[in-house]
Amino acid sequence: MVMPPFTRSQSTLVATFEKGEASASGSFNVVDVGPSSAVMSTPSRSRPSPLVNMKVSELKSKLKSFNLPVTGVKLDLIARLEEYQSMSASDHETNSCRPLSSKYFANPTINATKDATHDKDVKTPTNSTKSTATSQALNQDLTDLQTPTKKSKKSPAKSSSKSPRKRTKIEPGSLKPPPNWEKLYSLVVELRSDRTAPVDTDGASALPEKHLGEIVYRFQVLIALMLSSQTKDALVGETMRALQSHGLTVQNIHKTEHEVLNSLIGKVGFHNNKTKYIKEAADIILTQYNGDIPSTAEELMALPGVGPKMAYIVEQIAFDRPPSGIGVDTHMHRMFNDLKWVDSTTPEGTREALEGWLPKEKWGEVNVLWVGFGQEVQQQKEKVLRKALGCSAPGEALRLIQKLRLDVKKEGKRLGLEEEIQQAMAK
Repeated sequence: MVMPPFTRSQSTLVATFEKGEASASGSFNVVDVGPSSAVMSTPSRSRPSPLVNMKVSELKSKLKSFNLPVTGVKLDLIARLEEYQSMSASDHETNSCRPLSSKYFANPTINATKDATHDKDVKTPTNSTKSTATSQALNQDLTDLQTPTKKSKKSPAKSSSKSPRKRTKIEPGSLKPPPNWEKLYSLVVELRSDRTAPVDTDGASALPEKHLGEIVYRFQVLIALMLSSQTKDALVGETMRALQSHGLTVQNIHKTEHEVLNSLIGKVGFHNNKTKYIKEAADIILTQYNGDIPSTAEELMALPGVGPKMAYIVEQIAFDRPPSGIGVDTHMHRMFNDLKWVDSTTPEGTREALEGWLPKEKWGEVNVLWVGFGQEVQQQKEKVLRKALGCSAPGEALRLIQKLRLDVKKEGKRLGLEEEIQQAMAK
C-alpha cells in the first residue's frame, strides 16, 4: 500500500531532524532550510538520510532528545507512521485502513475497479515483497517531505457582469413629433431662403462638375463628401478645385500616385487616411462597379471611409432621389438636441430619432437646410441676426437662434442693434 500523498509542501520534519542531529554531533551542516527545500552538505554523499529505516518510536525519541517540539506536520507524520505500522497484511493488500485526514495529508482516493483489474495481471506478492514495498512506500513518503510541490494558486473568479442591453431600434414614423416643430422648421426655411451659407457654395451639391457627365458628377459628389469630414466647407471647396484641375475622374485618381494625391488634399483634416480611403474606393469602383459609384446606401457604406451620413447624402444628390435615411452631421446633432427635438448622445442616435418622427418628404432637404443655418449661427452672427430681425416673426427667430447658443444681447450690443432686438423680443 502506498501512503496518502501530502497536500501541503513541507520539509519541516527532515530539516528539523537534520538540524538537531547536526547540533548534537557536528557532522551535518544545514545550508538552507526553507519552505521549498532543505539542502544539506554531508561529508559523504552516499550516507543515507537518518530517517530512512528508523522505527517510529526511535524517531519520536530522537526528536525529543534534541528538545524539539513534536507538533504540526511532525506530529501528524508520526501518527501516520504508527497507524501504518499497526496495519495487518490484509490491510495492506485491500487498502481498507482508516485514512488519516489532517491539514497536512489528503484522504487517499482508491479506484477499486482499476486495482481489481490490475490484480488479475499481477501475481500475489510474497511476504518479502510486501516488506520491500512497505519500506519503499515509507521512504517515498519521507522523500516527498524533502521535495515538496508548489502550492497551486486559485485563479480569481471571473466577473459575472452582464453584457449591456442592446438599445431598441427606433423605426421611422414610430415617434410622436415634438410640439410646434413645424412652426420653427418653416421659420428656418424662410431664414435660409437666400442660400448664402458656406455649404451652399462649397458643399457636395455645388462643387461637382456636371458638364463632364453623370458618372464623373456622381464620383465627384462622393469625393466631396469624403473630404468634408472634420473639415470646413471653404477648405473642401479649395481642395476640390485643386483635384478638378488635376483630373477628378475615377480612372485618373486610380492611377495617381499615393504621394501626389496626398499632397493635393493636404489641407483637409485627416488627409493621410482620406488619401488611403479614396485610393481604395477608386479601385473598388473600377473593379466591382464598372467605373460608377454604388447606387444604394448599403453598398456606399461598404466603401472605405464612407459612413451613414455620407451615404444618405450621396443618394439624394448624386442620384436625385429621396434618400433611404437622413444625413446628420455635428451641426444638426447639436441643434436638434438644443431644441429638445431629440435626446441623443451621438449624430447616429440623432439620425435614428429624427427619422422616428420627421416626415419622409423632408429627409432630402433637412441636411443642407439645417447645416447651413448652423453655419450662419456659429460663423456669421451679424448676418443671421439681421435676417432674424427682418423676417416675418423676428421675436420667434431671435429666440430660436438664442436657443442655438448665440448670445443675442451680447452680439446686439456689439453691433448696435440693442433697441431693435429689445422691441422684437418684447412681442
